[in-house]
Amino acid sequence: MSLATKALFAAALVSVAGCGTINTVFRPDAVASQNLKESRSYCENVPRIYSGVIYGFCTLNGAPDSNKDQTRDASGAWPIFAAEFVGSGVLDTLVLPYTIYRQNKDGSIEIFR
Repeated sequence: MSLATKALFAAALVSVAGCGTINTVFRPDAVASQNLKESRSYCENVPRIYSGVIYGFCTLNGAPDSNKDQTRDASGAWPIFAAEFVGSGVLDTLVLPYTIYRQNKDGSIEIFR
């Protein structure tokens, strides 16, 4: 493996380190549930199949935070959201056999209010 390939692989790992797939597949269900509860998501559950992508949408689909400044423009964050969804989509595809098994065994991740 060349140095450039190693650097590219390391950059890819760092860029997806905070993605929804990590929170829904590799961490306990309570973590994902708590994170979505704190983001005031309207989602009631997250299916395990492609859970990282759905987690991202649920994070975006939440009640506005009245404590934050509403005058800021969030249009500059779209590249970050796009990278998040692409990274989650790739990782969700890689772990698809496992998430299909977990969906059949345990069902969806419930978001407790």
